[in-house]
Amino acid sequence: MASFDFCRLAIGFIIIGLCEPIFDGMHFLTIAARGYQGFQQAFFPFYPYLIRFFSKFIFHNYYVSGLFISNLSILIALFLLYKLIRLDFSEKCAQTAIIFLLIFPTAFFFGSVYTESLFLALVVGSFYAARKKQWLLAGLLGGFASATRLVGIFLFPALLVEWWQYKQQSKKQRILNLCWVFLSTGGLLFYMWYLKRTMGDPLYFVHVQSMFGANRTGGKLILLYQVFWRYLKMILTTKMNVLYFTVWLELLTSIMFLLLSIFTYYKMRLSYFVFMILAYLTPTLTGTFLSMPRFMLVLFPGFIILAIFSEKHSWFKIIYPVVSGILLVISTILFIRGYFVA
Repeated sequence: MASFDFCRLAIGFIIIGLCEPIFDGMHFLTIAARGYQGFQQAFFPFYPYLIRFFSKFIFHNYYVSGLFISNLSILIALFLLYKLIRLDFSEKCAQTAIIFLLIFPTAFFFGSVYTESLFLALVVGSFYAARKKQWLLAGLLGGFASATRLVGIFLFPALLVEWWQYKQQSKKQRILNLCWVFLSTGGLLFYMWYLKRTMGDPLYFVHVQSMFGANRTGGKLILLYQVFWRYLKMILTTKMNVLYFTVWLELLTSIMFLLLSIFTYYKMRLSYFVFMILAYLTPTLTGTFLSMPRFMLVLFPGFIILAIFSEKHSWFKIIYPVVSGILLVISTILFIRGYFVA
């Protein structure tokens, strides 16, 4: 792990962050500065209010605070991910998984004012704490994760699996540990209580999704096969432009991580599969793969599977970095120039 030059990595992410045309980051900064406005309740509160805290007491600048949180979080996330992978696999596998994560086509979001870095750190930290049987810490980190992104709630069933599989404890201690696991639901439950109190609708964050366009639905569920069919039609009808690139990126990465989810079931811990498949499927229920290339950054078991695959097939160590690296460069350039990539 010492071979990773974290300083260069951090500088690279910061440079990208400084060039960021904001997009969703604008909403996080607005919430941090003035609280929720309009339909911004679609964005969960922990990240923007963390930005507010750092801006008020340390940096006195919302944008700088957001960049600091994101870049610090990815360093913490990488360290914890390395420690987590090493519980089951070799050092080489851990390093390869991290490299594959960092060259994924949308990895530039780790250095932007987005929740990916923070959320990944919380998720991996929660899993690592659970693997170390530190249930209170696992539950607390899970609670912060569910206050950062909706899919953070899926740490709850994943931690339940870990808790159920760990039987070397007294009945009293087992019940206490279960109580700590339930803390992972706290972030979402608190946000739902807040929305009920302020908006009269605890699921308001779901119902306002359609207000942001992108053909997301907020009132009905769309099945996965319907989304694939929709993208097939888009590919056949969309002209060769930036949108065409984005459609292909969304479709291919969605197919890739669906397959990786299946492999996770057979090759890795059940808790990893539970979190990964639920976190994968939930965004697709709105009827689109929009932002899926970004959402997949936090599905860390998939990158472990890629690393395992590369150990068995040497050609993959060349193909993945080349293809993913090229797509990362293209996506980063488009993002910096103001095109929506994910």
